[in-house]
Amino acid sequence: MKAIIYTKYGPPDVLQLKEVEKPAPKDNEVLIKVHAASVNAADWHILRGKPFFLRLMGNGLLKPKNKILGADIAGRVEAVGRNVKQFQPGDEVFGDISECGFGGFAEYVCARENALVLKPASMTFEEAAAVPLAAVTALQGLRDKGQIQPGQKVLINGASGGVGTFAVQIAKSFGAEVTGVCSTRKLDMVRSIGADQVIDYTQEDFTKSGQRYDLILDVAGYRSIFDYKRALSPKGIYVMVGGSMAQFFQAMLLGPWISMTGSKKMRGFVTKPNKKDLVFMKELFEAGKVVPVIDRRYPLSEVAEALRYLEEGHARGKVVITVEHNNKT
Repeated sequence: MKAIIYTKYGPPDVLQLKEVEKPAPKDNEVLIKVHAASVNAADWHILRGKPFFLRLMGNGLLKPKNKILGADIAGRVEAVGRNVKQFQPGDEVFGDISECGFGGFAEYVCARENALVLKPASMTFEEAAAVPLAAVTALQGLRDKGQIQPGQKVLINGASGGVGTFAVQIAKSFGAEVTGVCSTRKLDMVRSIGADQVIDYTQEDFTKSGQRYDLILDVAGYRSIFDYKRALSPKGIYVMVGGSMAQFFQAMLLGPWISMTGSKKMRGFVTKPNKKDLVFMKELFEAGKVVPVIDRRYPLSEVAEALRYLEEGHARGKVVITVEHNNKT
């Protein structure tokens, strides 16, 4: 099969399209013929091996252990291991396979059945591949860490990216009043997916406007945690899900101290892939409350270009990889 592999850490240039052996499913695994995948910030962080602690989390200190990136996949079940109960060949599935060793940027991949759910017939493979990591991150940030409630004023900073576009729609589905922060050229798109207000960060600093928010979900954290604290209502909650490493460490180190010394809560978190949450997102899609926003599509051979585009930070919604199969595969 064809796959995009890398044997050393570095920029997207180190990725290569190669013929590799097609995997065989273990007893508790499903073999999936991949039709679409999507790229995430996690892919380029792992590709570059930065920040360094990512290497300590099991992907190899000096060179990568898992040689194929790609967490989000959608495709058709080709074969199942003998202990698999939930799926059979021909089923259309999607999921986040990051806890199965990644491997989505390939024509075939094996994954444990608990990482997958059935794809709705009304959802395309590309839409399905756009959902898992970004949507579940947004859901867990808003519901679990942010404790979102109907009627709250919720601000999504970085509302136009992969996580942000899901966050706007999920927050609306919970009955919140949503403000989206993004750049000038993305204002209309963020408005079109349900934001009640939009703020152009090139023209206005929401932390200095005097407006207070019950919940801030920060997908693009590049400023001091104290700026965000100022924009919270007295019992407001700030949740950081993306941004600079300096901001991430601020949230993890200073957040608990700020939370203990006042009524405002400052939290950072890391997404936990979760089948139940993926089913929840599938149901929101089927109810017409969430629609994946896809900016660009790249063929498998152009994963490097897709990652470059994502890393530039200009994507509106998700960047998807389409996987074509010839008749021999």
